[in-house]
Amino acid sequence: MSNEINMMINEAKESLRKVLNNILSIRNALSSKSSSLIPRIDMTVFFINRALTTLEGLSIIEPQETIKQTEGETIDIEIEHNLLEFNRKIALENRKLLDKHGVKAIDFMGSLGAGKTSLIEALIDRIKDKYRVAVIVGDVSTSIDSNRISRHGVKAIQINTGKECHLDAQLVRRALQAINLENIDLLLLENVGNLICPAEFPLGAHLRVVVVSVSEGGDMIAKHPLSFRDVDVVVINKVDVAEAFNVNPLALVEDVMRINSKAKVVLTSVKTGLGLDDLIKALNL
Repeated sequence: MSNEINMMINEAKESLRKVLNNILSIRNALSSKSSSLIPRIDMTVFFINRALTTLEGLSIIEPQETIKQTEGETIDIEIEHNLLEFNRKIALENRKLLDKHGVKAIDFMGSLGAGKTSLIEALIDRIKDKYRVAVIVGDVSTSIDSNRISRHGVKAIQINTGKECHLDAQLVRRALQAINLENIDLLLLENVGNLICPAEFPLGAHLRVVVVSVSEGGDMIAKHPLSFRDVDVVVINKVDVAEAFNVNPLALVEDVMRINSKAKVVLTSVKTGLGLDDLIKALNL
């Protein structure tokens, strides 16, 4: 049964690859003509690559012992590479668009419940008299968070990703089309609540921030080094309840420094206001 399903999956992947190659040929033919179709073709390419990446993980295998990657071993999946490269290309285009309009963008990542939305709300209240702010909010579903943010008198665009665990540059590009960039100075992006997936998908922001909460435990930073390796600021949030969770915030700071010594680390509590001014300084606001 497993072999039969795997054969069907492989046939589906092969068919998608043929479609992808045909579409890429069309794009190459149009690239020298500045065709208005290219953005839509790029979007089609992106979602075909995403479908292929999903199919790569659908192979049915029998339970067996855990396989661990050995030192020096690499796993090269061409489709995943293409998907990430395409995302980076769109991210660079987003950055150029933001720079053209003089808009600074900050991407906030972090797990569900880390306090990203509350932190953004608190920041908005402190800086909205100085900056014209807009917010792009990513969630799997609902507009709960964007509704919360819009009550603070700023424009909030909701992106629902469905099954996807992160925002990507293409979705952000579409959201940027709904914002008059001439009317804002600062764009805050709240990524989908997930500590792992967003790390490899830059959106075009000038700064990347990871928000973690002491309620996630004392070893969560050490367990997820990739999420902290290339970020600019790490926020350790909810420190007012650290004792209740038997977590030492300073030990979390040490974990960050071992992974990314260039990152600025800020301890915050939205509930008490602790560290919010320090965060504003860390973000150069």
